Amino acid sequence: MTTIVDELRLAGCVFAEDEAALLVEAAADQAELRLLVAERVAGRPIEYVLGWAEFAGIRVHVTDGVFVPRLRTVLLLKTALETVASIAAPRILELCCGSAALATALERARPDAIVLASDLDPRAVECARLNLGDPGRAFVGDLYDAVPPEHAGRFDVIVANAPYVPTGEIAFMPQEARLHEAAIALDGGPDGTALQARVAEGASRRLAPGGTLVVETSVRQADATCALFERAGLVPRILRDESLDATAVAGVLV
Repeated sequence: MTTIVDELRLAGCVFAEDEAALLVEAAADQAELRLLVAERVAGRPIEYVLGWAEFAGIRVHVTDGVFVPRLRTVLLLKTALETVASIAAPRILELCCGSAALATALERARPDAIVLASDLDPRAVECARLNLGDPGRAFVGDLYDAVPPEHAGRFDVIVANAPYVPTGEIAFMPQEARLHEAAIALDGGPDGTALQARVAEGASRRLAPGGTLVVETSVRQADATCALFERAGLVPRILRDESLDATAVAGVLV
């Protein structure tokens, strides 16, 4: 174990001890362990090496190129659960779902809920279907267009971690993200709000009366995100969780 930790540390892995333990757990034998360590030392993200990522206490299946869920997105999870706390059998939609880590966590917390997810990337939707355990609840397509029309106007909550990194700033992202995750999972357009604008614009036709749209954003973009919500007929508020270093905007359809 010590040798593996040293190898990982020399390769720049900040959490070398934790990663070494996970690799040992994942390997069936020494030959496989050496292969996994070599992949990690070469720079392949630990989540792709393991085949899963942790989100909100659960392990979600991820494969190469699929967006790896971030801790800060737990703010969307908490907000969605608070929003539907008093609603029986709520309908929830996750857009730009990636592996559907958020949808999966929502379903675990609210097994009575009807939870759907969509993403433009077929690889992501393949992961989402495995995580949700039902291929009929994750759809390939462009935002709302992927979702069967019979659900229009019926969602109590729509959540989206739509890409919000400005195109020109992707080059400055951590190497593991910019070199390994799909560009469509990162690129938010010139100012980072292009996808947010489309998510907000379509929400009023998909939310139930009084329904809520929750979108992850950044501190500096929050005001612009609010303006997009207002333009779409939603009443927005900015949410901030310092412990998660997370920012979101929630908007209610009134």
